[in-house]
Amino acid sequence: MSDLSALLAPDRVLLGLRATSKRQVLQSLAQAAARVTGVDASAILDALVQRERLGTTGLGGGIAIPHARIAELAAPTAFFARLAKPVDFEAVDDQPVDIVFLLLVPEGAGADHLKVLARIARLLRDPDLLAELRRCEDRTRVHALLCGRAEPGR
Repeated sequence: MSDLSALLAPDRVLLGLRATSKRQVLQSLAQAAARVTGVDASAILDALVQRERLGTTGLGGGIAIPHARIAELAAPTAFFARLAKPVDFEAVDDQPVDIVFLLLVPEGAGADHLKVLARIARLLRDPDLLAELRRCEDRTRVHALLCGRAEPGR
């Protein structure tokens, strides 16, 4: 499950997502995930909100990686969103977030999802990649960058 292309389809790259709050971001992503997975959007949102209560998934540097275990989910799935305008995500550095990577895993996923979370966090620490993710308007290229099929700046 460490290959992000197995989790992140090109149509799950959302550029210019409009939201004015952390809750709106989570709601929009829950609705998008519901359309793809068939799991009820409110169940996904509830799981994400519960996870956020444990501690923010806003890592700092404008990045958040909300994630949750979903009982009804058949397979792990991910979404990448670049927000139209940064929102307060209660991030550890108190900076607003504009890059959001959602990871949803089935209830019995074991610890594999922790490896994926770590991989996503490492990936988003690359300043060149992050700069390109923030400016690129081509969803296919953003997907290729996130899945290691393209190099930033090329």
